[in-house]
Amino acid sequence: MYDLIIRNGIVITSNSEQKADIGVRNGVIEEVSASIGANAEKEIDASGLHVFPGAVDVHVHFSEPGRAEWEGFRTGSRMLASGGITTFADMPLNGIPSTVDEAALLQKAAVGEEKSLLDFALWGGLVPGNVNELEGLAGAGAMAFKAFMSPTGNAEFEAVGDVDLLEGMKRIAELGKVLALHAESGPVTTFLAEQKRRAGLVGADDYLATRPISAEVEAVERAIYYAALTGCPLHFVHISSAEAAAVIQNARAAGVNVTLETCPHYLLLSHETLKEKGAVAKCAPPLREKPDQAKLREAMKMGKIDFLTSDHSPCTPDLKEMKDGSFLDAWGGISGGGQTLLAAIQFAKEENVPLTTVAKWTAEKPAERFGLAHRKGWLAPGMDADFAIVSMEQTHVVTPDNFYAKHPISVYMGETFPASVQSVYIRGREVFTKEKGPAEGAAGKWQLDSVRPPVL
Repeated sequence: MYDLIIRNGIVITSNSEQKADIGVRNGVIEEVSASIGANAEKEIDASGLHVFPGAVDVHVHFSEPGRAEWEGFRTGSRMLASGGITTFADMPLNGIPSTVDEAALLQKAAVGEEKSLLDFALWGGLVPGNVNELEGLAGAGAMAFKAFMSPTGNAEFEAVGDVDLLEGMKRIAELGKVLALHAESGPVTTFLAEQKRRAGLVGADDYLATRPISAEVEAVERAIYYAALTGCPLHFVHISSAEAAAVIQNARAAGVNVTLETCPHYLLLSHETLKEKGAVAKCAPPLREKPDQAKLREAMKMGKIDFLTSDHSPCTPDLKEMKDGSFLDAWGGISGGGQTLLAAIQFAKEENVPLTTVAKWTAEKPAERFGLAHRKGWLAPGMDADFAIVSMEQTHVVTPDNFYAKHPISVYMGETFPASVQSVYIRGREVFTKEKGPAEGAAGKWQLDSVRPPVL
């Protein structure tokens, strides 16, 4: 007798797409087979539906504690659940205190376990002057570390200079962890922004010009050189250009331990979206012009980008207001963590990419890179029973009623996706259905065993 059986679904893994049943006992998948003969306390008929591994989003900003008015674990995790995400990793900045020492990490973990609907891991931060805190963060359960190479706009989490970056990378290498980088050249972007401000040029085109692709490429090249010096494993977040992706791939071919992600908004949206919709579409790096976007899409299609994350980065509505029409001063961040799996499916349909690759991008590869693949990211015996049941026939229109984040403000509002999440399970427990919405309560657990070695 199983606790749960999902019957007749089209089960998607990284290497197969086949009709199968999934048997679950005690929150763990025990069997995946063409037909399970046993019974279960609860059985779900998934005929005609696709069963994806629960997505693993390793790049979200929930801003709690300290700025829960931006987003919090309760609202943020429910938003993710509605999109088929079952595990997330919360970034170390935007909360107060930022997660730059052991005490802050444990404080955030306690909040997450009290409020999160989903399982989660936590990032630690590398900021100026906290190199001596990195060992404590790692020992307490930080999944990996994050640093910025350009100004953050956040006084609690400042960007690192070259010396701090080198010292931090050396220590992170010794700790056996990965350093993720927001890679844009701080000197270049700061110089260009000041030039625009002095000239009174603050429109959408001006914002794009302050963060050129060359600034991303320069920062990536510098960080890779530092990685070669220190032996530090690197991960580049939200890469927005095919040129930067090519530099990273060349470094990997030369033996550097490095991975990269991009985000759905860089694949589906362009600079034209910023001009049409305003600051709700502002992010850093910025959305690129359509020819550059096309090159990034090709890089994604050709397997030159490892996986997708949302970079869900919300704020209060007032911070998206463009005072005096200035794109330069509005908050830069896309709110849209619930759209990653559906966006990946849309991209796959548009580019004739198999759904098995969607499973790699959204679940398998992020779980592997950050030490979660022993429990997350796969539909196989012994894994946590985390899965999303998706209709490939029904569309999904994003509305304020089904967005579920703290603030129903998003560049995706009103957009239609070519698939729809019907239900979501975490460790065999139903946490979302399309009819009822997200579940109540806090079922999530802090993934302390994410300290397992990362996989390249």
